[in-house]
Amino acid sequence: MSESQRPRAEGAGSTSSGPEGFDEQALLDEARRATGLSDFGSDDFREGLRALIALAARNPMTEKGRAQHRGRLVMLLSTRLKIEEAFRRHPEIREREIVRPMFLTGLPRSGTSALFNLLASDPAARPLLLWEGIFPDPNWDLAPGEEDPRYRAMKAVSEQTREKNPEFTKAHFADADTPEECVLLHAFALDGGQLGYELMFEPYASWFAEHDLRPLYRYYADLLRLLDWQRPGERWLLKTPSHLWAIDALVETFPDCSIVWNHRDPATCIASISSMIYMIARDRLEIASEDFGPLVLAHYADSMDRGLAARDRLDARRFIDVGYDALVKDNLGAVEAIYRKFGLDFGAARPALEAYAADHPQGKHGKHEYDLATYGLTREQVRERFAAYVDRFGL
Repeated sequence: MSESQRPRAEGAGSTSSGPEGFDEQALLDEARRATGLSDFGSDDFREGLRALIALAARNPMTEKGRAQHRGRLVMLLSTRLKIEEAFRRHPEIREREIVRPMFLTGLPRSGTSALFNLLASDPAARPLLLWEGIFPDPNWDLAPGEEDPRYRAMKAVSEQTREKNPEFTKAHFADADTPEECVLLHAFALDGGQLGYELMFEPYASWFAEHDLRPLYRYYADLLRLLDWQRPGERWLLKTPSHLWAIDALVETFPDCSIVWNHRDPATCIASISSMIYMIARDRLEIASEDFGPLVLAHYADSMDRGLAARDRLDARRFIDVGYDALVKDNLGAVEAIYRKFGLDFGAARPALEAYAADHPQGKHGKHEYDLATYGLTREQVRERFAAYVDRFGL
């Protein structure tokens, strides 16, 4: 469906008690009690919180899913309080500059993760790591040089998750210290991609598609400053397909940024991401796989329409396109082209890039199997919806 065809997110902008166990004020109070803090910062997050509460009311969630959804909201609110406390203690954090960040985007499963991990092996790159995307707030109890126990805990959880769900690991390998999508940071604004599936369901889907994303990106920039204050880096490297929804806001927030845009046959991308997100959603929502695919297609097709329209309004010199087949055939050649485009030193980075590429061949963690039919879609249906994109980039 197009954005104009989406039903409006009724109730997302007004205070509501929500379904049982999801009273807005109760969630806020629980986060305050858990942290001993009271300041959530700007109220920009409240509409998103209400839309996520309403999602639980409108959709048939499993008992496990309801508990996890509620627990996650409290966790996000609690972390938001701790983030605001860091800014209170050290207001100079917001004065830090984020210089020439590089953002990767494109349809999910188009090679963005492979390219992101390869680029992140450059010592000059500063990627967001999984553990700090979950725990961006400082740990005030650490002695100088002491390892954060949250890192160790995240590493143990990641290992358990890989053992428990090897199929998901084939689709997306993750460890505490691997580079990860920056939607992790968006979530603390009670906005953005969350766990992925929320964007497919009302009223959160419509609220997200229709609201102004600039406040989200201002908060996101502050979180990058907070992380940079804790663990500085030379040049931020960040990635998420969700940036397609907000290319204008991204460039407004980071005027000197560069954008790497990956491309692949959308039929393959939609089949793969439907499989990957459904592995998360099926334990939380009562929805058949064949009903899930059309929601995924609508969301990502709308995101591509939005992204391309924004790109056409911006300076073409800040973008570079990377085709999936070219990346697979010559990944270092693709990286060299990116470095040349944006004036980066490929020669200095090359040894680290070559070492990473040699140690991470395609399929190292197993082959992710998927097909469109399982998710109620056909190749023709997907390519027709993406016809303008397919034609533009020769896919």
